[in-house]
Amino acid sequence: MKIVPLGDNVIVREVERPAQTASGIALPETVREETVEGKVLSVGDGHRLPNGKIVPLEVHEGDRVLFNRWAGQEIELDGEKLRILREEEILARIE
Repeated sequence: MKIVPLGDNVIVREVERPAQTASGIALPETVREETVEGKVLSVGDGHRLPNGKIVPLEVHEGDRVLFNRWAGQEIELDGEKLRILREEEILARIE
């Protein structure tokens, strides 16, 4: 089954966060508990402005992102836990 987000919604799969960055900086436990890393699986068309124009989202399929642990709505699809977030709930894109 495939799920397609509408508007400015994004489908994200949580991924395990490492205890330290690639450069060796240790991440405190509180930071790892408060934010979650995920991979964007699917994005909606974008924000609809009052004049009807659609502005595309800043995140794209395949992007790695950070978001608050309690953001969005958790769902289960084909036995896999996913999360539906509004783009504004995404804190950062990891490059």
